[in-house]
Amino acid sequence: MIPILTADETRLAEAAHEGSLEELMERAGAAVAELVLERFPGRVAVVCGGGNNGGDGRVCARVLREAGREVTVVEAFGELGGADVIVDALLGIGLHDAPSQDLARVIERVNAAGVPVVAVDVPSGVNASTGEVPGVAVEATATVTFGSPKVGLAVAPGRFHAGRVHVAPIGLSPASHEHSVATAQVLQRVPVKGRESTKYRAGTVLVVGGSPGLTGAPMLTARAAFRADAGYVSVAVPESTLAVFETGLLEAVKHPLPEDASGRLLPRSADAIVELAERAGVVAIGPGLGRSDGTRDLVRLLLERLEQPVVLDADALWSLEPFQRRAPTILTPHAGELARLLDVSSREVDARRLAAVRQAAQRFGSVMLLKGADTLVAAPRAGVVVAPYGQPTLATAGTGDVLTGVIAAFVAKGMEPQLAAAAGAVAHGIASRLAEPPVGVLASDLLPGIRRALAGEGWDEPFE
Repeated sequence: MIPILTADETRLAEAAHEGSLEELMERAGAAVAELVLERFPGRVAVVCGGGNNGGDGRVCARVLREAGREVTVVEAFGELGGADVIVDALLGIGLHDAPSQDLARVIERVNAAGVPVVAVDVPSGVNASTGEVPGVAVEATATVTFGSPKVGLAVAPGRFHAGRVHVAPIGLSPASHEHSVATAQVLQRVPVKGRESTKYRAGTVLVVGGSPGLTGAPMLTARAAFRADAGYVSVAVPESTLAVFETGLLEAVKHPLPEDASGRLLPRSADAIVELAERAGVVAIGPGLGRSDGTRDLVRLLLERLEQPVVLDADALWSLEPFQRRAPTILTPHAGELARLLDVSSREVDARRLAAVRQAAQRFGSVMLLKGADTLVAAPRAGVVVAPYGQPTLATAGTGDVLTGVIAAFVAKGMEPQLAAAAGAVAHGIASRLAEPPVGVLASDLLPGIRRALAGEGWDEPFE
């Protein structure tokens, strides 16, 4: 886990530093200059604000001049000129509200310049503590941040403004931190099969879902659980769909259950599911379940009666109300599903992802995984873990079902729920990177990548 800091946590780290502020500025400005010299040729315009961020920018300009670069220092409301690269040292971590109209116009000119932009610490206009963008923000090609990455560089929408993030070690160490980024190294904490493993000890998963027209979802979940190294996977499905599962899902054990006239599982299936779950390490509920009063009531009954950890996804999240459970519960909504859980709009969730996922974790007393390129995993009374490996290839039907299966397998292996969810998101994201070519990728194309990710392929660091 890599610590990511809020603005206040960054200031605490600066206050704990034994040297002077001027010393930190010298190192910070030199680090930005080093990146510009290495990767961005030509004339440089350094846009400086009035605070410490502007001070870093002025040091950067001096170092660039000493290296022979043509440099113009542009005070906040000056003209950019004909620069080949722009250094954004305008606002830094101090932003709380939308930039003023004058500053917004400067940011708009930076974005309209059509040249690479290197942001100092945080792109101007991005809230360093939350990733929120309350107004206009710089669209950076790269960001040089100091000591530790900032929350706003890892959490959307801020992360989409940051470009490639470079962490410069200028002598700061976190005094404290609440949130973290999960790297690929977290997959080393997934238990592996040993000599004495049996299929039951390796992790047993029960998948509850399926309905006519939606049989693919629980199949993907079951296969993903196997690919994530679970030893035993079974599925509880409507009896009319059994033939589909028998022919399409060879390795899993199938349990046909009573259904209503439309082929959806009935609340009275709860007795059988609770009995089937006695040997399961985790129950994954929702993929392809369908939406009806009966499926809603079935989910409620299972949450009341199951003693095993539960992963809820897809249709199990529909019309879900807060519940009380002793056993761990993981919810895996996308932004639209989380919006329904909180009775807000998807736009509000997208704008305030960190706040939304934390609110939902508290409301439901559960681990809450908000899907996205910056998948966020929150737990009650705990910080948020960011899994930053998601790719555009995941924007296709069924990938969420795969994620559910991976998380379920990790929970069944005995991982702590928030860690299992974060590790599952990392494995899922790396698998999406391993899918080649990255066009026309199907959810089932991720399955081989899950194995490869767990074997150590495709690992890299989220920050340079």
